[in-house]
Amino acid sequence: MEAAARRVLAGYGYQEIRLPVMESTGLFARSIGEVTDIVEKEMYTFEDRNGDSISLRPEGTAGCVRAVVQHNLAITPRRLWYMGPMFRYERPQKGRQRQFHQLGVEAFGVASPDQDAEILLLCQRLWQALGVADDLKLELNSIGNTASRDRFRSELVKYLQQYRGDIDEDSQRRLETNPLRILDSKHSRTQEIVDSGPRLLDFLDDESRADFERLQDLLSTSGVAFELNPKLVRGLDYYNKTVFEWTTTALGAQGTVCGGGRYDGLVRQFGGKDVPAAGFGLGLERLILLMQAQGEQKEPAAEIYVVTSDESAYRHALPRVEALRSAFPRLRIVQHLGGGSFKSQFKRADKSGAALALVFGDTECSNNTVTLKPLRGGDQRSIDDAGLSDAVAEQFEIESEEVF
Repeated sequence: MEAAARRVLAGYGYQEIRLPVMESTGLFARSIGEVTDIVEKEMYTFEDRNGDSISLRPEGTAGCVRAVVQHNLAITPRRLWYMGPMFRYERPQKGRQRQFHQLGVEAFGVASPDQDAEILLLCQRLWQALGVADDLKLELNSIGNTASRDRFRSELVKYLQQYRGDIDEDSQRRLETNPLRILDSKHSRTQEIVDSGPRLLDFLDDESRADFERLQDLLSTSGVAFELNPKLVRGLDYYNKTVFEWTTTALGAQGTVCGGGRYDGLVRQFGGKDVPAAGFGLGLERLILLMQAQGEQKEPAAEIYVVTSDESAYRHALPRVEALRSAFPRLRIVQHLGGGSFKSQFKRADKSGAALALVFGDTECSNNTVTLKPLRGGDQRSIDDAGLSDAVAEQFEIESEEVF
């Protein structure tokens, strides 16, 4: 899965950045929001020996923006990605762990919706590479700029105050602190009330509306299916304009695999220039669960498996196998280790998923030959080991790269 992600990210020109696991608590409180569930309930926070408040990162965007500002990385449009563990204190269950792993993508310097379209196309290509594209649905919304959200928030609070006794306890609390989060409440009665209330899309400013329509047009042109979800707001304070989630029905309650959107004010909030930005985070454990649910199999561990009759044959084969690895660095070549009979080695070769076994026995070592034994159908043959590189190139229809 990670290898597929790296290939897709490289194909779009994204570069890896590695971020600290711990940051100042204020970094997350300032960006995510003091009254979000993450900051109020879920962060692992402690004081270090100097009495400074430190937190294990609950998400990656805040640390990435901090690094971009600190090291002046957003002078030109910059495409970055990171992968690693995140930490949130919550009840462990299927698709939800206290230490979990995320892949994050952050793009800086482009304000127009073609940037939003690119990161959604990147997601779609990753789902296709992993075989789960048919099982994920893209949900889109726009939450507009600060002024349009403030107007909507005021109307939403006024409307919900009439039903204060009918909405769930969490929503009653959020009515005073973070009313937009009430929109994605899972409480059925609260949802009924919200459905009849004001819609955020009706309060959008002209620029946000135009950008959102442009994004929808770009996605339709590119063949990316989506649904509008006017209740989608995301749980972090830094978002503006476009927000999105990729969801599935295959994982029960934990149906969101990937989420993100625009956060145009965050770089400035951290002391940088006024740099627009957009990105997403996806949960790797949930993605693995989805692949397993859909029966996706991992790639075979090998394409070539090397079998040797004894220690002498192993020593004879070793430099020849290393020469193959130098000539074909992208091929997965597994050398059998630890000895054993030909029968046991061929069982391992078959289990590895390899298409071809290279056999070095007493005869091969004496004659400087190697036996090529196809493991998935085909005729066995013996060749001079000087022609091994050409035979492998022909077998896998690739050319030697000779990178070492």
